[in-house]
Amino acid sequence: MSANKTASGHEIDLDPNSAWEMIQENKGNSNFVLLDVRTPGEYEESNIEGSILINYQAPNFREEIQKLDKDKTYLVYCRSGMRAAASIDIMMETGFQKLHNVVGGIMGWENCGLPVK
Repeated sequence: MSANKTASGHEIDLDPNSAWEMIQENKGNSNFVLLDVRTPGEYEESNIEGSILINYQAPNFREEIQKLDKDKTYLVYCRSGMRAAASIDIMMETGFQKLHNVVGGIMGWENCGLPVK
């Protein structure tokens, strides 16, 4: 298993355009979750429509992650990609398998001209 794949063999890292395609393909899919792991202040500045926020820097981050359904697919992003990658590591350790990271985070997303709220 490469460092860039989950136990189920899914690619973890997606460039912003591939992430956008994944979001479009999963509109209305209750088994798909767009997860923002930035701070509430960062989230308020701009976020990807439809995302939920769980602050990686919050002391209860692991507890909040454990409340999520491990069977769903998660597309995770942060500001630049680092917190999302760390979040995915934590999620993989605790049994999540369908995980993807937006490479470059919301900065990369916006640099590609993709929409934010």
